[in-house]
Amino acid sequence: MRTGPIPDDVDDDDDVPRKEKVVTTTGGLPEPPPILLDELIAEVLLRIPARSLVRLRNSVCSSWRTLISSSQFAKDHLRRSMAVDPALTHPLMAYYSQAYIYPTIGVFSVRSVMENPPHEPTKVVPYEGRCYRLIIGSCNGLLCLHDEEHEDRLMGHRAMLWNPCTGFTSQPLEIGGLFSICGFGYDHVNDKYKLFAVVDKKSGESVTKMFTFGPKTTWRTIQDFPHDLRDPNPRGHMVHLEGLFLSGTGTLNWLLHGYLSFVWVLSLDLVRETYCQFSLPSKDSDDDHEVEPKLGILRDCLAVCYATKKTHWTIWLMKDYGVPQSWTKLAIIPHHPLLVRHPSYIALWPIYMLGNVLLALAPNGKFCLCNLNDGSIDFPNIDSSSDGMPRHRPLTQNSYLRGFHLYHESIVSPYHFGLPSCSSEMRLIKPKPIIT
Repeated sequence: MRTGPIPDDVDDDDDVPRKEKVVTTTGGLPEPPPILLDELIAEVLLRIPARSLVRLRNSVCSSWRTLISSSQFAKDHLRRSMAVDPALTHPLMAYYSQAYIYPTIGVFSVRSVMENPPHEPTKVVPYEGRCYRLIIGSCNGLLCLHDEEHEDRLMGHRAMLWNPCTGFTSQPLEIGGLFSICGFGYDHVNDKYKLFAVVDKKSGESVTKMFTFGPKTTWRTIQDFPHDLRDPNPRGHMVHLEGLFLSGTGTLNWLLHGYLSFVWVLSLDLVRETYCQFSLPSKDSDDDHEVEPKLGILRDCLAVCYATKKTHWTIWLMKDYGVPQSWTKLAIIPHHPLLVRHPSYIALWPIYMLGNVLLALAPNGKFCLCNLNDGSIDFPNIDSSSDGMPRHRPLTQNSYLRGFHLYHESIVSPYHFGLPSCSSEMRLIKPKPIIT
């Protein structure tokens, strides 16, 4: 009887029946198969941040490229990053010049701004396009850009979608008029990205349009916007013409300020394409009503900041969207000598929260970090020297005459919903080598 392992050179007519060899590890357990199942690969990749997925898509193998480039994988990754693991998508700030015609857009990491020590600057990454572009809004990692590159400047406004993480842009969409009030967002019920715009025609009339991005981008006229910018006796004025998109609600939101005791939000539901309005927290009688409040999004809730009694700012969160009774006071931030500007007609803009630290833009134009636990104020070090906007002062000094939009990285690209796309419209500007 054989007591050892079956030798490899046993003759075919040996009485001992052949068995397939079982490769075991030192622990005696079978080794896993050398090739992972496709489902397991997909599950692992869904746990990788968007920026790393872009590198893997271009460097590993064709099957991974196909998987990561698919629209379903992009949706699954976005859904996971929003509901399960926010660390998969980094918050970033994109900005453009509102004063000079620079064809560049600067981007910097919000997490770096909030986590880097003061001596370690957060560098701005510049992107250059073929023409000057403004940012209308952001949603699911996509920025909606607006330009006027057309022979007829009066009728040449166009819109284009761009994902800075993947580099892909859509072909420009001809609007057929001039923008005034506008907004960009996602209809989560019908899985559609939409652009809302009040378009001024050559004839002088205004048309309220909803553009739906797709293989054949369509537009339709909807109910007129409830606020007319040309009204000689308005109830109030719009603090910003671009609507703020609130994910999870499918709404665009505008803040209207009446210079009196009333302030309210005008909301557009992108699913039903209908409007509504609701009030903000009541102001005190001795509040400074000339100071514009600021609208933002904190902890996935609508947020508003008031200037209170000329001594501090009060930040409120709307815990239940659309329900005025759900406004909850989040923080009171005293006027710091290095934050205020006299005279000041705008409040602190709340941008993003990490733990109990708030990133905000102060009335004097400086970014600041407000610790809501101990009340301390810090100023982040942002290096904007390479942003391609040389006539602007550095961001560490002030942010005047620039438009800022917060967005979260994703791998959603325009071609996922049928738009012709390219990767050459916006290009990363690489730093020039230093010659010694």
